Amino acid sequence: MTRLFAALAGSVLAGLAAMATAQAKDTITVGMVLEPPGLDPTAGAASAIREVTYANIYEGLTRIDAKGQVQAGLAESWSISKDGLTYTFKLIRGAKFHDDTPFACNIVKFSYERAMAPDSVNAQKQLFEPIARVECPDDGTAVVTLKRPTALFLFDMGWGDAVMVSPKSAATNASDPVGTGPFKFKQWVKGDRVEMVANPDYWGSRPKLSAVTFKFVSDPSAATAAVLAGDIDAFPLFPAPEALDQFKADARFAVHVGTTEGKTIVALNNTKKPFDDIRVRRALAYAIDRKALIEGAQSGFGAPIGSHYTPGDPGYIDLTGQYPYDPAKAKALLGEAGIKPGFTMTFQLPPPTYARRGGEVIAAMLDQVGIKAKLVPIEWGQWLDQVFKRTDFDATIISHTEARDLDIYARDKYYFNYNSPEYKALYKQFVEAVDPKVQSDLVGKLQQKLAEDEPNVFLFALAKVGVANAKIRGLWYNDPVPANDMTGVSWAE
Repeated sequence: MTRLFAALAGSVLAGLAAMATAQAKDTITVGMVLEPPGLDPTAGAASAIREVTYANIYEGLTRIDAKGQVQAGLAESWSISKDGLTYTFKLIRGAKFHDDTPFACNIVKFSYERAMAPDSVNAQKQLFEPIARVECPDDGTAVVTLKRPTALFLFDMGWGDAVMVSPKSAATNASDPVGTGPFKFKQWVKGDRVEMVANPDYWGSRPKLSAVTFKFVSDPSAATAAVLAGDIDAFPLFPAPEALDQFKADARFAVHVGTTEGKTIVALNNTKKPFDDIRVRRALAYAIDRKALIEGAQSGFGAPIGSHYTPGDPGYIDLTGQYPYDPAKAKALLGEAGIKPGFTMTFQLPPPTYARRGGEVIAAMLDQVGIKAKLVPIEWGQWLDQVFKRTDFDATIISHTEARDLDIYARDKYYFNYNSPEYKALYKQFVEAVDPKVQSDLVGKLQQKLAEDEPNVFLFALAKVGVANAKIRGLWYNDPVPANDMTGVSWAE
């Protein structure tokens, strides 16, 4: 009898333990290569900020879904005037920030006017330039009037840079983020992880996860080991593509290969000699074998591009044949520009695999045309300061992950210092066009102009190669915007 009771007790305990284990699977640890420099997407350019916070902590009037489509966010609906200048947003009722500040039209007015202000530090400040004014006929209605028709306005307001912020917490969002989203910030252990927990007062559908941890692991070998050990449940942008066969052969894991908006480029300082010479920039384009680069640096994952647009973007045209791999042509152009064999250029390389490994592959290719590439690995914070902010560089390898961001070449000041009045005029026509056919024609001309001028060497569209526990559901397989949206993620029973 004693043995029977003992067996029953053991069975009950085992069952309870199994139940506890099953119940515990409402948390997730997500791996990321880069740690964000801050947690305020309205005050920093790093895509890692949005990968942590977009749709999780912060929300905008609109949001971009996993297919790249504009959906309702804190605005449940909207109407547009016939002249395309007035957007009337009907706002969600009952939403509030994590600091209990109610969401209403005054928040929309504050958020947009803050982004538009002369002293704004918003990295995408130009998104808000078309706004003439924001008016609040009542708490539940926001009327945004534009200076001119802007074709991408609803899409632009779905960017991470256009999220709503509370006047009460805006100044401290970089270290203590406060939004209206389904998750609340818990803590940031610098150099290691960011933790968030489900928001019990969320205005919308509650997430199935009770907590999310973003773990920062830049080393490919360490990332592989962490996923294999179960310390990381999902690594949406996995930095070790050479290890994928190992994961594919293991039933515990699922491997997903999708697309991103990442235009991977050799960014060149267009105001620094000799990169101010179009012949030199074109020579660099001819000197790089894109297909071999993708194979050598990304294990074959990625699609060659010939301009600053990805194959999945509306209006994409294939310009990959503009500069076919031709070392002889590269040498000839360099000779015309007065660049002698042995010329040295420096590459500032941030941590991602595509940059570090890509730099090594490109250096070998440039050596074949008489250029010595000095590779200087730098950390992300240094890249943001030295390259992005101070434009103190010759060349760098970086992936621009913002969607449909042809606007960066029309700015008066941007880190690679491209300045083309012809391009600016074309871009102005594009954003003011209302007819979809005209828009498509102009977006093609913009791509062609960039390919002609080759301000940067356009390499490949970054693939989204992810590894995750096979029981996880709801992860984004593609990245139409930089995001690790956890709102629809769950564990299978």
